[in-house]
Amino acid sequence: MRIPPRIARIGALGALASTLLIGGPVLASSASAAPDSVPARTAVSQAAVGDICYSDLPPQAHDTLDLIEAGGPYPYPQDGTVFQNREGLLPDQDTGYYHEYTVKTPGSPDRGARRIVTGEAAQEDYYTADHYRSFDLVDYGC
Repeated sequence: MRIPPRIARIGALGALASTLLIGGPVLASSASAAPDSVPARTAVSQAAVGDICYSDLPPQAHDTLDLIEAGGPYPYPQDGTVFQNREGLLPDQDTGYYHEYTVKTPGSPDRGARRIVTGEAAQEDYYTADHYRSFDLVDYGC
């Protein structure tokens, strides 16, 4: 199964794409702009999606993220399939933008409830421990 590549954002086009994905204000690109300024999320996104530090993820989530970066192979046939976002908790995107992957749950007789859902943007990875009832955006900077 071919998974769409993550899109690297560069320059003004990247800022516009980030703004559209995250829903923050459009920031003018200039030399005087602070290099670490980041558009804020919309109120809806803030309420629906939390944050989790990469280091706070369970080890099995790290394993899943490593498999995603390597392009597989994945342990379950459902891994890499399109995530529909039927719950509406993640930012609205076209069908096919999000893909889901199983995070193994020790002791579970089946796939369990834990998943990683990826977007097309670089490091746009969401973790859910409760089968899509809530999501946390993985923060790779903490």
